[in-house]
Amino acid sequence: MEKAGFIGLGIMGKPMAANLLKNSVPLAAFTRSGVPDELTQAGAIACDSPAAVAAQADVLFIMVPDTPDVERVLFGENGVADGLRKGQIVVDMSSISPMATRDFAARVRERGADYLDAPVSGGEVGAKAGSLTIMVGGAQATFDRVKPLFDLMGKNVSLIGEVGAGQVCKVANQVIVAATIEAVGEALLLASKAGVDAEKVRKALMGGFASSRILEVHGERMTKRTFDPGFRIELHQKDLNLALSTAQALGVSLPATSTCQALFNACAAHGGKAWDHSAMVRALEYLANHEIGQKAQ
Repeated sequence: MEKAGFIGLGIMGKPMAANLLKNSVPLAAFTRSGVPDELTQAGAIACDSPAAVAAQADVLFIMVPDTPDVERVLFGENGVADGLRKGQIVVDMSSISPMATRDFAARVRERGADYLDAPVSGGEVGAKAGSLTIMVGGAQATFDRVKPLFDLMGKNVSLIGEVGAGQVCKVANQVIVAATIEAVGEALLLASKAGVDAEKVRKALMGGFASSRILEVHGERMTKRTFDPGFRIELHQKDLNLALSTAQALGVSLPATSTCQALFNACAAHGGKAWDHSAMVRALEYLANHEIGQKAQ
């Protein structure tokens, strides 16, 4: 069995690593705050640096917040690159710049290892359930080798194209997710402002063409006012920045994405960077001077 390594054990990484351990995958791990006891008790080997993880792993997974974090893990002091050897595979499951991904892959390949970009969708719920959507960029043979491990963390695993294609797919995903959160927020706010029970509206719409996973999960968050992350607004802001900067480079206009980013920015300005991204609705509520669930005035 392939020996795995995992770097980054936050909201997403920790349950993803736990799913590997539950399926008897040998695992070495590192995170700056220290490997959680529940993972070491399940069999994870706690390492003191990314290089130490690389020294013990055949397939090395990275799950950190942003492009500079990935670069530091790979090429910083005691980084993964210091422990790489021929035949290893680096799998970056973070959501970062497609252009930077291609550069990182080239630098890793110079050291004899292979590289996949494999960002995910599904949030904390999907990470815990092992039901993530995993969007992969890289060579077919490399993907085939890692696929059995991907299958322990996700249910919808797709090779999209060459290195960087996974990140492009994830950016597209985040555009759709943000726009759908905005639409659900508008709809439920409209219902509530009109004096109609927004939760009953949500349940009714779940049976029709407007049904979506976001209406189901995030619509309920909106009506029940449960905005603990989940997926933090600041991380979705980062993803939309990637979408908008890529669009600018390509000469593409993304007006709905720009609106969603403006709403996220408003939430952040009100102290909401760490709110779940479903809390975008709070910016809409501020504009309407009405909170979902309030008595209509």
